Amino acid sequence: MILFWSSVAASAVAVVGCGYLIAAAILVRRFTRDRASSAPVGAPAVTILKPLHGDEPGLFDNLRSFFAQDYRGDIQIVFGVQDPRDGATAVVERLRKLQPGGDVDLVIDTSAYGVNRKVSNLVNMAPHIRHELIVLADSDMRVEPDYLSRVIAALERPGIGAVTCLYYGVAITGTWASVGALLINAHFLPSVVVGLAFGRARPCFGSTIALRREALAEIGGFKPFADCLADDYAIGSALRRRGHTIAIPPFALAHICTETSLRDLWRHQLRWARTVRSIDPFGYAGSLVTHALPWALIAALLGAGSAAALPAVLIAMAAIACRMALLRQVEHAYALPPQTYGLLPACDLLSFAVFVISFLTWEVSWKGRRLRMVAGAWTGDRGTQS
Repeated sequence: MILFWSSVAASAVAVVGCGYLIAAAILVRRFTRDRASSAPVGAPAVTILKPLHGDEPGLFDNLRSFFAQDYRGDIQIVFGVQDPRDGATAVVERLRKLQPGGDVDLVIDTSAYGVNRKVSNLVNMAPHIRHELIVLADSDMRVEPDYLSRVIAALERPGIGAVTCLYYGVAITGTWASVGALLINAHFLPSVVVGLAFGRARPCFGSTIALRREALAEIGGFKPFADCLADDYAIGSALRRRGHTIAIPPFALAHICTETSLRDLWRHQLRWARTVRSIDPFGYAGSLVTHALPWALIAALLGAGSAAALPAVLIAMAAIACRMALLRQVEHAYALPPQTYGLLPACDLLSFAVFVISFLTWEVSWKGRRLRMVAGAWTGDRGTQS
């Protein structure tokens, strides 16, 4: 009887999860349908900051997309590395040769200010900013030619102090990267849209943070975030505390997924999960109901040989169908090419495994380094990047 009622309880959670997936599909459609974008009124000069670390797969095309912007104003692009031998420097020099008239700076500075080396990179790059509007964007983002115009148009809206952007996954290195892209497209992106709809999410993503120089000065520049693992979220929180509203336009950017093994994918997902858990522990714990398929399979296992087994199996089939419907809606909303639907059940199980394991410790792996949260702060070595 204990197994029977445990199966019933797990099935109930799975049904709630199916309801969540249906609601997420509806909200994704509304999010992109109800928010119109526009062209910027003017074309103010912009500085784009691109902190780099290594010649990662796809880096050249990622960076080149920021050079190919249909924007009438002046654009300065500042790249930064912390190691003179960093492979990303060769990529930047190659781009410079292809764009000889571009306003491009490459900052090489080994100075470190905390455990977050990306932020140390930004601190070193900040003195080279020449324009009043600043756009930060991670190195693994690939954008369309109208990206900058749309971001600046959002920033120019009355009452807006900063802009950030959602992103979807694009795989370029094989099966594990495809799984990583699906985890973004079928799990992460919809969860953010749901959180926004219900007022639970107050995100700010490294995909894009656009703000004015005076707003950056108000929050003390980049140095206050040198020991924050979730530096993008922390920057957004600091801006909101200063009274700034952060806009999220209806479009999304391409996050280039480059995982080449299960180990790489696992470490990446576990770092994301523990970072989210550190930001919103109660909301993260509550997300257990979003894992419809794993709960349905648990229910089927617990109810094997009893009357609870068949309903659990049917719920599992419904959970797969709901996840597929959600992914199809994301594809439609953001004009994505057809995804690898056959990998969805494996993605659901992997996501659930990451969720469970994320509660065991606070240790994460980030660019070859180990970080651990101690007394609410992330700690690790403070050496320079290599």
